[in-house]
Amino acid sequence: MFGIPIYLSFQIKKNNTMNCNKTLLILLMLTLGQLTGGYAQLLNMQLFELEDVIFEKIETPKGYESAYKLKVKQPLDHQHPEKGHFYQTVWLSHKGYDRPTTIITNGYYAPANRVAEITALLGANQVSVEHRYFGPSSPKVMDYQYLNMEQVAADLHHIRTLLGQIYQKKWVASGISKGGQTTIMYRYFYPEDVTASVPYVAPLNLAYEDERIYTFLDTVGTDACREAIKDFQIRLLKNQKKIMPMLKWYSKGKGHTYEYLGMGAAFEYAVLEYSFSFWQWGEDCADIPGKDATIEEDLAHLLDIIEIGFFADKDIAYYATHYYQAGNELGYYGYATEAFAKYLKALPTDPHPHAVFPPKKEAIPYEGKLAQDVSKWLASQGNRFIYIYGGNDTWSATRVPESDKVDALWYVMPGKHHGNARIRNLSKSQKREMIEKLESWLEQDLR
Repeated sequence: MFGIPIYLSFQIKKNNTMNCNKTLLILLMLTLGQLTGGYAQLLNMQLFELEDVIFEKIETPKGYESAYKLKVKQPLDHQHPEKGHFYQTVWLSHKGYDRPTTIITNGYYAPANRVAEITALLGANQVSVEHRYFGPSSPKVMDYQYLNMEQVAADLHHIRTLLGQIYQKKWVASGISKGGQTTIMYRYFYPEDVTASVPYVAPLNLAYEDERIYTFLDTVGTDACREAIKDFQIRLLKNQKKIMPMLKWYSKGKGHTYEYLGMGAAFEYAVLEYSFSFWQWGEDCADIPGKDATIEEDLAHLLDIIEIGFFADKDIAYYATHYYQAGNELGYYGYATEAFAKYLKALPTDPHPHAVFPPKKEAIPYEGKLAQDVSKWLASQGNRFIYIYGGNDTWSATRVPESDKVDALWYVMPGKHHGNARIRNLSKSQKREMIEKLESWLEQDLR
């Protein structure tokens, strides 16, 4: 157990008055310490004193003192709180008052309390935040005008401000993939909230259809592997008539329905998605079926790489918030069809079919200014960032480019992908460099 930090002998404020009885109780708990479980009781009291926070104790991760599930009241519009509110899920793992704290900026749902790699590395407390408009962190009416990155960042700032009353050491933000995008955007809007930011495999798309994806897919890997991928995709499309009855029964067994796209379009989307997912998740070129493979073998391989359920109604509805954000502010990708145009029956070839499926098929106005502004800010003012990417990950095509004008580190890990481009897989020298840099930032007095 760490020693008792001096700054904890403070007086709790509520309704702008000093509550001396609670101050004395806190000091008594600190005196009793481990003998009476005083630390746990103190944290309970501190959480109780936070305005508009509901909490419950949950199973504590190994190596931690306690853990909680919080429900934090958030306004729909931080500029106009009178417009309504929702409750946002936050998972808190308490390590110690004298430890730094990580804020994990999830890009989607946050269904459980898991200790992140960066948290373990720092021996930190962890605050893991479910993204606005995902799962239970949603208003009763999904009014998408309040779903933008400025509001998302304000959610995080509010949580940081609340819990900063308890955790007064340095904070570090981190997230993976879309969560990494959120890490970047949070820092852009609130640059002083955290000492450092560590986004993993985080794209920064600069267009509704960022064509850097196409360049990546045309150049990644070997010529032979890319040719094998294209031949496999064409073979699937050419055999669509024979595949559809098998896909129908497969979908029935899985409970997939296709009212949004239609099963034919869903199949063609899956075929076009194959190359993107193949590289994103680090698949092996040796596993691509050859020209002598049966139709059943081809279909089984396709479904191993990109489950067609991703294009079925349930998943499209599940990711509706994500698609709205991609179509509105975050940008995304489409599918180059030049090599497949004559085999496509359900999808258009001009313009390219896009990977955004908006809620209720309503048009989403793309606002590209934020991404452009963030890109410029990162290049000139984005200090104390550590970027981690996989060299084979399709999303590395739209990574944050390196800049010699800022104090930041970039690691593009050769051969790694979206799932294993992590600190643990850096080389020893890279890991040492990264840790030394992070420690130097945390030791600086930046407040």
